[in-house]
Amino acid sequence: MSRRGTLFYCTSFWNLHKDIAEDDPVRLLDALVDNLMLDNVYKLYKPSGRKPYHPQMMLKVILYAYMNNIYSCRRIESLLKRDIHFIYLAGYEQPDFITINRFRNRVKKEINNIFTQVVLVLAAKGLISLDVEYIDGTKIESKANKYTFVWKRTVEKNRAKLQEQIRTLLLQVDDVIAQDNATKTEGVEFTAALLDEISKELNKSLESAPEPKTKEEKQAVRTKKKQLKELEKKRNKLQEYDQQLEVMGERNSYSKTDPDATFMHMKEDAMRNGQTKPGYNLQIATENQFITDFALYANRTDTLTLSSFLESFKSRYHRYAKTVVADSGYGSEENYLFMDVHNMEAYVKYNYFHKEQRPRYTPNPFSPASLYYNKEQDFYVCPMGQHMKRIGMKRSLTSNGFVTYSVRYQAERCDGCPLRGSCFKARGNRIIEVNHQLQHYKQKARELLTSEEGIKHRGRRCIEPEAVFGQTKYNKAYKRFRHFGKDKVNMDFAFFAIAFNIGKMCRKTNLKELKAVMEVLFVTFRYSIQVYIGYLKPNKSFYMKLAA
Repeated sequence: MSRRGTLFYCTSFWNLHKDIAEDDPVRLLDALVDNLMLDNVYKLYKPSGRKPYHPQMMLKVILYAYMNNIYSCRRIESLLKRDIHFIYLAGYEQPDFITINRFRNRVKKEINNIFTQVVLVLAAKGLISLDVEYIDGTKIESKANKYTFVWKRTVEKNRAKLQEQIRTLLLQVDDVIAQDNATKTEGVEFTAALLDEISKELNKSLESAPEPKTKEEKQAVRTKKKQLKELEKKRNKLQEYDQQLEVMGERNSYSKTDPDATFMHMKEDAMRNGQTKPGYNLQIATENQFITDFALYANRTDTLTLSSFLESFKSRYHRYAKTVVADSGYGSEENYLFMDVHNMEAYVKYNYFHKEQRPRYTPNPFSPASLYYNKEQDFYVCPMGQHMKRIGMKRSLTSNGFVTYSVRYQAERCDGCPLRGSCFKARGNRIIEVNHQLQHYKQKARELLTSEEGIKHRGRRCIEPEAVFGQTKYNKAYKRFRHFGKDKVNMDFAFFAIAFNIGKMCRKTNLKELKAVMEVLFVTFRYSIQVYIGYLKPNKSFYMKLAA
């Protein structure tokens, strides 16, 4: 650049700097990203070749776009040419939309570490404590079309029909090899590999056969070739069904264009017909309406996600939260046990908790929970005073593979009881099943939730994750993912979560306070932060620059 060009650039940048307010969020974002440790991001670039755009600049531009509800790379490219804030962050650099999108995909594995660093800045600032998790989930629609569904039940049904069609076809083939295989596999499923072997053997026998001379022989050869072609077609179809079941795994459905997405019922149902759409179950943990953790699940049920989500918090911050607050969708024996083992205070509701808290609620006197239980002698007493003795145990398995045990109790004489019609209507003597461990956890949760601290947490839970979801979907217009695949969807929401937290921090802090916090966070406690986010070797020159 010439001397005149350099002077013009410096003058232009000074004018930009002067025209932007001192407390503008763009300055806070600029200072924050400048002090983040991005060593692992730098390693993603090759030392040789064409000089790339600086990762810090790219990160600033994308985060500022997400802070302003701009998620399109083409729109970011346009704003880099005419918006003063984007020009300030980019330093007059103008990467195109392809470069911006490539950068997002390049850092999709490292963006979680950046999110963790930003949350640690919030903790150092005193905005959050990382001791409590307010957990909730919502379903967000995938980019995939709603008519790209593959249902497990349909695939299994069609696969069973195909098995019978293959067996019938092999019996029709006038060949010893095919008929022997059809007889041997009676009652056994065919595989694509087995059908491939059969078709190869039939091809060999067809090629080694003498040249047909008569009209009947030629017709027989044509029939065999047609049957062989049909067999290969069914082999390919069987292989397709097997691949679909493999992709589906434990799920009941998936999308053809986004195999990681599962079909779920969404709250936003414009047609009001209960139609399922491909989407992800987004779980978030919040504190003071800051997002402290997030995870995406293909499972539609919140109950089955809690234990792995709590593990996600530990893997991110190397410790569990002391307090967990969640609604009744998470109240299961497996989840209560997990929180009990890891010494967490579980302010987690269970089914019928709200019903029990109603002023006019009267419990059913015939339900097992209302019956008197003698713990020493292990029996229940029915409303008529009859003892119900233990007769055995029942073992059940949840979808996660968790084993639950229920004890069975049976009454001795129910014939002629005046309360029989109200108590139960089955034949014989009444049998009840009681899960004592679950009853214990429910009692413990009831005591915590009805305590003074529990009432505070219950009241706060309604304005924690629910408020974040409301801002995400309506204020931020983030109602649908814009990428295919779980890894890219996770990357996109990580950018959104970072921008969300920075935007909220901008409304609660100022630039001078942030710079002071950054110095404390990345200089005084640099070694502990490295342990948090996985860096092993400190960069001395980086810290000397920060200290200066």
